[in-house]
Amino acid sequence: MERRGIAIVNSDHKPTIMVTNDDGIDAPGLRSVVRVLVSTNRYTVQVCAPDSEKSAVSHSITWRHPISARPADFDGVTAYAVSGTPADCASLGVSQALFPSVPDLVISGINMGSNCGYHVVYSGTVAGAREAFFHGVPSVSISYDWVGGKSNVNDYTLAAEACLPIINAILAEIRNQTYPERCFLNIDLPTDIPNNKGYKLTKQGTSIFKMGWRRVTSEMQGGKMLSTMTMDTDSAVTIETDTSTPLEEDLLFRREVRGAHIADPDTDWQFLREGYITVTPIGALSNADTESLLYFKDWLPVVAEHESSSAL
Repeated sequence: MERRGIAIVNSDHKPTIMVTNDDGIDAPGLRSVVRVLVSTNRYTVQVCAPDSEKSAVSHSITWRHPISARPADFDGVTAYAVSGTPADCASLGVSQALFPSVPDLVISGINMGSNCGYHVVYSGTVAGAREAFFHGVPSVSISYDWVGGKSNVNDYTLAAEACLPIINAILAEIRNQTYPERCFLNIDLPTDIPNNKGYKLTKQGTSIFKMGWRRVTSEMQGGKMLSTMTMDTDSAVTIETDTSTPLEEDLLFRREVRGAHIADPDTDWQFLREGYITVTPIGALSNADTESLLYFKDWLPVVAEHESSSAL
């Protein structure tokens, strides 16, 4: 049976889950979720992920040149490291050009750092799930609210295990042909996963880090912006830069965080901070709110009438 061109999960075979991310194929978040999925022996797991970190690339795609897919070393998994963006990886992974069949579910993550509010727009992790959604494949983006000094890599395993009931439930709905087709899920897990308050259905809010720019004298100055929107000032960290070489007369600027999240009530970021595992259904449309639409409904005819009068 087919649904939007995607094969329905049959009861007599293991469902296929494809995993991607934006932190890169060697990121501990991706490695952890793959290990947890494989350990259940309930799924066929595939990996199609960027060959290097692609945090905050949003939904950018590669258009002007081919991308490469190199086999990667994963136990019990067919995996490829791809020289593209998270959206490229999701698109390639569900296309049947790389793998022989379309996956039943795409998981993007686990990201190092939360993806709530307006940061959903910047997120390559969310873009990986959104791209799969564009192709009619059910998808989930997963992010962990990493905090330096509190979090450790074992938390990714706990995060993956905490998401298993949701993953299983999604696959059951897909099998029954009852899973909704007009959205995908964005899941954020709190820093203190062992003491989480459970799942919380939320809506996307307007929280965002206040960002600014600082002039620097070299590409190494100021450290590297991590997925968590914090700076790593360790001089040993390799700084990823643009392939172009700055000229001597070029002015160099680096982003920096200048303020905390601005939280609005009853939305994803607030409930995440309260210790919930937030589950946020997201669509791909960017319609304005009703009040704005009503304003422009009256505004545009006035503009048109004024333009017609000016032309006389």
